[in-house]
Amino acid sequence: MKKSTIIMITFLIGAFFTFLNETLLNIALTELMRVFNVDAPTVQWLATGFMLVMGVLMPLSASLIQWFTTRQLFIGLMSLFLIGTLIAGFAVNFPMILAGRMIQAAGTGLLIPTIMNAMLNLFPPHERGKVMGNFGLVMMFAPAIGPTLSGVIVDTLGWRWLFFSVVPFVIFSIIFAMRYLENVGEVTKPKIDILSVVLSTIGVAGIIYGFSSVSTAKGGFGNPMILTFIIVGIVAMVLFALRQRKLADPLLDLSVFKYANYARGMFIFVVVVMAMFASEIVMPMYLQGPMAFSAKVAGMILLPGALLNGAMSPVMGRIFDKLGPRKMIIPGMFVLALVMLFYSTIHPGISVYVFIIVYMVLMVSISMIMMPSQTNAINQLPKKLYPHGTAIGNMIQPIAGAMGISVFVSIMTHGQKKALEGISNPTMTQVNEALTTGVHHAYWFAIALTVIGLITALFITKSVAPEGETFGLPEEHSK
Repeated sequence: MKKSTIIMITFLIGAFFTFLNETLLNIALTELMRVFNVDAPTVQWLATGFMLVMGVLMPLSASLIQWFTTRQLFIGLMSLFLIGTLIAGFAVNFPMILAGRMIQAAGTGLLIPTIMNAMLNLFPPHERGKVMGNFGLVMMFAPAIGPTLSGVIVDTLGWRWLFFSVVPFVIFSIIFAMRYLENVGEVTKPKIDILSVVLSTIGVAGIIYGFSSVSTAKGGFGNPMILTFIIVGIVAMVLFALRQRKLADPLLDLSVFKYANYARGMFIFVVVVMAMFASEIVMPMYLQGPMAFSAKVAGMILLPGALLNGAMSPVMGRIFDKLGPRKMIIPGMFVLALVMLFYSTIHPGISVYVFIIVYMVLMVSISMIMMPSQTNAINQLPKKLYPHGTAIGNMIQPIAGAMGISVFVSIMTHGQKKALEGISNPTMTQVNEALTTGVHHAYWFAIALTVIGLITALFITKSVAPEGETFGLPEEHSK
């Protein structure tokens, strides 16, 4: 077996259980509210805080990748994840389980760019579609089965086993890495600018927290506290960007946006992430509201689409290697726009089978766009910019997800309130009709967003590696 294949197996084993952990707690939040005697906004920090920590650490990943070897980073991050898992599993109060969860998030957040950077160095551009597709399978499949697996574990073994059941696999991953993982890329130890770290932390945290809190805050975007977080976050990110231009060793090298395919690919990536994250929130709400399904049934209705998305990632990766980006991203964006158009006309009388099929089509279209756009974007960069390109892409994802959810939910809520104006005591039927109107309004915005994404896709070209770039293990490992 090739050493590069063994390295990939090592990465995928570790990545599967860290990604699985992202959604493993979602079903158990109600149980944890009862166990630790906390309310819904408090327990939600187990999910929101996880995303927040991941987003905050992403800008640091570009420098850390160049400070430590692949083995040091992977084994260290998996060990950090293991410590967080054990703390959460043995938690005796809410602060303790929250601390364990945040430590898990630190390991997960830094692991993603570490793996992606190593894969970019190992494989040439014409092979990356297949490799990134396999990684995409893990990224999509593990979180998709998380809620279903969580329900079974909580009902049969108890909530602590959501953490304890992961421990043996994480330990195996660490031992496997100690035995087989070899170093990829170079350690250059660039200078880390502390002010950049502070600005990026304030910026990412402010934006993610602000947008994530919009749907639950009184007054939505008009809430002074929410506006303050978002404005402070945006100002900090602008100052961060200006500072990077002056540094010899920037924390994040924003010159990656000078490469046209990278800039276009990242914009399309943002559009797709916003549509996907928002749909994963809005559709369950609609299924449990106007369509009157239970939470468990709603989850089962959405599960086939989520599983198909993961299963299609390796297939789409291989097609990308053969056909290039345009023949995948352009049709994918067109189908995505059609699905958004369908959702803008949704109503409670729709057949559940039609709903399942359309959601599966949505997830297939996302698999046609997401990894290909990201892979083609990175392919245009020189190797020295790989850590920065992957770090920026991974930093953008939680920000775009938080923005998508907050904007969609805000538009939906505003549309619902407008439809109920003048009705003092609305019936449940009127409330559901108003929610349907709000969902239509949200997806009108989605249509506009995807059309802009489709137009952008028309200008994407196939990226090729800059001349003189070599890939694979260092010479001493390849003999």
